[in-house]
Amino acid sequence: MPDVEMKSTSEKDKKDDKKKTEEEKKKEEEKKKEAKKPLPPAVEIKNNAALIDRGVSTLEPRFTQRVLRTLTALRKRIDDAALRTAIDGIYTKDGTVKKALLTWLPAAPDGGDAPMDIDEAAATAAKASTSEPVPEVEFYLRLLIIHHLLKKEETHKQALVLANETATKMQQLNRRSMDALAAKIWYAVDRAYELGGELADARPLLLTAQKTASLRHDDEAQAALINCLLRNYLEDSLYDQADKLISKTTFPTSASNAHLARYHYYLGRIRAVQLNYTDAHTNLQQAIRRAPPAKTAPGFYQTIHKYNVVVELLMGDIPARTLFRHVVLEKALIAYFEIVKAVRTGSLSQFQTTLSKHAGQFSTDNTYSLIVRLRQNVIKTGIRRLSLSYSRISLRDICVKLHLDTEEDAEYIVGKAIRDGVIEGRVVHEKGWMECGIQKRGYGPEVSEVFGRRIAFCLDLHNQSVKAMRYPLDAHRKELADAEGAREREKELAKEIQDGDLDDDDMDF
Repeated sequence: MPDVEMKSTSEKDKKDDKKKTEEEKKKEEEKKKEAKKPLPPAVEIKNNAALIDRGVSTLEPRFTQRVLRTLTALRKRIDDAALRTAIDGIYTKDGTVKKALLTWLPAAPDGGDAPMDIDEAAATAAKASTSEPVPEVEFYLRLLIIHHLLKKEETHKQALVLANETATKMQQLNRRSMDALAAKIWYAVDRAYELGGELADARPLLLTAQKTASLRHDDEAQAALINCLLRNYLEDSLYDQADKLISKTTFPTSASNAHLARYHYYLGRIRAVQLNYTDAHTNLQQAIRRAPPAKTAPGFYQTIHKYNVVVELLMGDIPARTLFRHVVLEKALIAYFEIVKAVRTGSLSQFQTTLSKHAGQFSTDNTYSLIVRLRQNVIKTGIRRLSLSYSRISLRDICVKLHLDTEEDAEYIVGKAIRDGVIEGRVVHEKGWMECGIQKRGYGPEVSEVFGRRIAFCLDLHNQSVKAMRYPLDAHRKELADAEGAREREKELAKEIQDGDLDDDDMDF
């Protein structure tokens, strides 16, 4: 039969199909954009309250954790109108809780709050519900109000009063379902005391709460309280008390990464002040690994790296240049990059100029006292460069090149550098100069140690070669072949014995 050609679809049908696909793509893109748009604050607060209520009723803390993860972004968008609308939507009846919450917010204007885009289904469900929300919802709203009051300097005292009232009421209830909220509330309490300038008054309250949390095995609240206390002590430069707190308490290992990052950061600061630079560097590295991404929390990321750069310089290391090219760190570490260049080149004048130029920033960052200690490192680097350039140099020239005050200071610094092994040389006090590179000759104890290591390596290599020759490859296969031959001979002998082919005389072999 002849082949039949299939009729192709018309051009109109193709155009219609293209239009349909394009319209479907546009609808999908619009849906994605709508999904990415954040909900109005009042609607989000009401949804979070419903999740908290669900988590308490079903004993599932994951719902409360989901709500608390949105706290940082939500508290930046809330205002008086959103809070009033959310409270009116959550508490339908005019009860004592609703009145108590609304007293902390200014009254609505005559025109009333602007209409919010609230779902009709949620509104009808709120009207139909007659039961009051669980107490955790009230404390969540109190937490939002505290953060909202802390935004303005005029309402800091009001926020402090509300924080104290919330903490007292929370301790009286003693509900295990409130542990996750308690950690956030205690942080807000400490922040209210800090902005109110009453850090000393917060310590007894935080210490008592920390003891209670440890007795109740509330790990989240305990981790938050330990961090708040450490922050409180470090703000007033009470490093001894902070060290005692660390030695007397055990930080819970089940705490979140955010709490662990802050704890390692505070611990690194304490160890750096105590001249324990190795442990400080380890703790700061742990804080960097556990910290949120750089773009999520840029301030914390920058602060950790500032201390880490200074600690590396105090350890005698030079940070990598790529660190100062990071997008988030490039502008924040400009002053520290100049300090690194001064330490690397050993220029004391450049170091002093940079220190005086950026003294304000270093004081704000609380790194000024640590950077002052770098003066000795700069001098050691300068002396090392001089020892490599000169075989003999007078102490007076060292004073001029390193900008030291007197020749006695130069002699003391050079002697200490020689004793620490920074340079090789000796100071001739009678003639007033320093001789460099005395031990840089072909003989001496160092050369004998090098030759000893080389001889030990060669002997070890010889022993390994001998062992390899004793046990050649595939030697076990020959043994297996011999064993199989012996077994075959034994079988033949046994067979001959059974057949009677062998006599007793033949067996004497």
